[in-house]
Amino acid sequence: MKFKPKMYSFLRFVLSPILKVIFKAKYVNKNNLPKKGAYILVCNHVSAVDPVVVAIGQKHRYVHFMAKAELFEKKFNNWFFRSIGCFPVDRGKGDVSSVKHFEEIVEAGEIMGIFIEGTRSKDGEFLKPKNGAALIAYHTQTPVIPVCITIINKKRVCHFGEPVTLEELGFDKGGAREYREASRRMMEKLAQLREQDLS
Repeated sequence: MKFKPKMYSFLRFVLSPILKVIFKAKYVNKNNLPKKGAYILVCNHVSAVDPVVVAIGQKHRYVHFMAKAELFEKKFNNWFFRSIGCFPVDRGKGDVSSVKHFEEIVEAGEIMGIFIEGTRSKDGEFLKPKNGAALIAYHTQTPVIPVCITIINKKRVCHFGEPVTLEELGFDKGGAREYREASRRMMEKLAQLREQDLS
């Protein structure tokens, strides 16, 4: 099964220079994303354009994101977000079909992005992480890459961290306790990236 959206390359070509000017996007270590293999990008969430900002930072990989179902209600929005690799999820409703689609993407060796906090931070500060990213990482045996987005002096800094193995996240047999610990470690990785950007 192929997961490359039909308009992805064209929209990325068109949007990349525009977003870099409008949002003053700056990328740090964007080449940390390997050219092959499945990975889950674990990101914090500061604005609605985060999926686009993260995706256009990559030339060799297609990044897919879960996005709240409300964004797909209007026809144009539905077309646009699906064209750039996003798919809807009903938050807080146990959307099994979306989780299954997520798993199919990484099992096919693709890149999946998820906002670990589950919602946008209104002030840019980190929120308490949800366990969804950890759960899917464990069940699909997929390493993660932390991606921290920070707005500094009106510039949007998108910092890609190093790949993190399941062992480094503390996984052994799975379970709620390990998911919480792995989520905590993921947030620590994001905090370390932000500290580097602010120093």
